[in-house]
Amino acid sequence: MALTKDKKIEIVKKLDDIINNAQSIVFVNFSGLSVNDTGEMRKNLREKDTGYFVAKKTLVKRALSASKIEGDIPTLDGELALAYGSDPIVPASTVAEFAKKHKKKISILGGVFEGRYMDQPEMITIASIPPIEVLYGQFVNIINSPIQGLVVALNEVAKTKN
Repeated sequence: MALTKDKKIEIVKKLDDIINNAQSIVFVNFSGLSVNDTGEMRKNLREKDTGYFVAKKTLVKRALSASKIEGDIPTLDGELALAYGSDPIVPASTVAEFAKKHKKKISILGGVFEGRYMDQPEMITIASIPPIEVLYGQFVNIINSPIQGLVVALNEVAKTKN
């Protein structure tokens, strides 16, 4: 069934809102994904405060061309959805994690990160970045490591003097 002009305008407004307010956007090809799997993915995304919106490619391209995003729009093949959120990494990592379980049914086509278009390999690289809590833990461990080494060395010196 064809979309009415009013419905198309409404969808483009929703896409403009997504593009202007999201920290990152992932273009997702979901060809062959069952309804149950799509529901499961939407649930996982919702739990991580990430939205998921399916729209016609022509409407997405219209909304993207009106935005001030730098670079060239990546090739958008197949059925298209947008995963977006206020966290710059969570949308990409969640979709990539789901794509590992459902090979050949869902894939990342590219996205928008820090105000510029990213192609598929760049978005997959972004998806591999650990969550911020893990990065904080790694940073604290790096800071703590020299101090811990100094304490061990001082302890050994204290043992030899006793």
